[in-house]
Amino acid sequence: MPSFQDLGLPVPLCQSLRSAGLSEPFPIQTACIPDILDGHCVLGQAPTGSGKTFAFGLPLLARLSGAPSRPGHPRGLVLAPTRELALQIAERLDPLAASLGLRCLCVVGGVAVSRHRRSFAAPVDVLIATPGRTLDLQRQGILALDAVEISVLDEADLLVDHGFLRHVRKILRATPHSAQRILFSATLDGEIAGLVEEFLPEHHRHDAPVQVTDVPAMTHYALEVESPEERDRTLRAIAGRRGRTLIFLPTRARVRRLVEDLHAHGITAIAYEGSQTYRQRTEALDALRSGRSSVLVTTDISARGLDVPDVSLVVHAGPPRDPKAYVHRAGRTARAGASGTVVTLILPGEKKHAKEILREAGVRVQWRVITHRSTELITITGARPSRPSRPSRTREPQRRAHRCTHKRRSTGGRPRTGKDGHTAR
Repeated sequence: MPSFQDLGLPVPLCQSLRSAGLSEPFPIQTACIPDILDGHCVLGQAPTGSGKTFAFGLPLLARLSGAPSRPGHPRGLVLAPTRELALQIAERLDPLAASLGLRCLCVVGGVAVSRHRRSFAAPVDVLIATPGRTLDLQRQGILALDAVEISVLDEADLLVDHGFLRHVRKILRATPHSAQRILFSATLDGEIAGLVEEFLPEHHRHDAPVQVTDVPAMTHYALEVESPEERDRTLRAIAGRRGRTLIFLPTRARVRRLVEDLHAHGITAIAYEGSQTYRQRTEALDALRSGRSSVLVTTDISARGLDVPDVSLVVHAGPPRDPKAYVHRAGRTARAGASGTVVTLILPGEKKHAKEILREAGVRVQWRVITHRSTELITITGARPSRPSRPSRTREPQRRAHRCTHKRRSTGGRPRTGKDGHTAR
């Protein structure tokens, strides 16, 4: 296995990697880094967790080093589908960029444009951004893409799935036609093929077919429950376990409802979904990482790019929409050599769809029929069934008694008499 220096990366960059404890490149990095350093356009098929951030990030920084940038005119551009993924990329590349005297800037929605305007007053070498905010800054004359030498699309399939295709095309067309282009995606069919045809007509392709089944410490269970009510009770029991837990739901509304339900049963859980502000989502992650809460309830879109250590259990509160979603969700556990468990709660009418998804995801699943009090559920997840906190039954009678006492005291226990001397009835 070659070292990072053997791949052609500059010495300061390799020293920074060694300081961070990284000495050997992943297979996708070994394949892509030399081609990108040589100036080729690269098409990579690589899922989350395969090491693709450094596969494009390291040679991107190496190629941009040694030349100046102008304020508002970045020379490198990385587009990501979500705020969380953009921030994660920036967090990983920032210290490496500093070792080469380069500056990275991350711009995402949910942050005041005035703050981004101030950030562009100084030269930016690498811009890491979401498509919507990139176009906003362009329209306001804060950002120009005429100096971009290398552009990267990360998680291109998700960019397309969530309606960013038109934005991505507009952004790439604003960069020089001669710019080097890099595209990474978990799938390379459908509209991704159209992007490749237009912007990467000549490219080198590299695949990293990493599946969830490649992680030996990850165990998968399909848990059948008899009704939606029993599923909710099971989610409460699981959320009461010890250990860091991620629960996935399909919509923001269901995320909020489940969190409210867990709070009503005395379980501290945090919502993490798209309608929240940037600050709220940052605070949610801080609470999970610090241990103030051990349960995060989220959606596929919001959780893309999440990197939370020590997640021991991932729960699908229903079968995911497709195998990609299952692979992505499951990849939040069993990271960095740790073990993890993935469970999917399945209603009777969902069984056929669930079997297809799990088969296409390539995972070996153990099927069980459970209730929220099953010994098997407790053994698999560490579930702890909880009871709702009950309001005091005496509170309202006490208030009535208090009002009556107050009335008697104010009248001295005698009937009230009006100004005309008549007794009030």
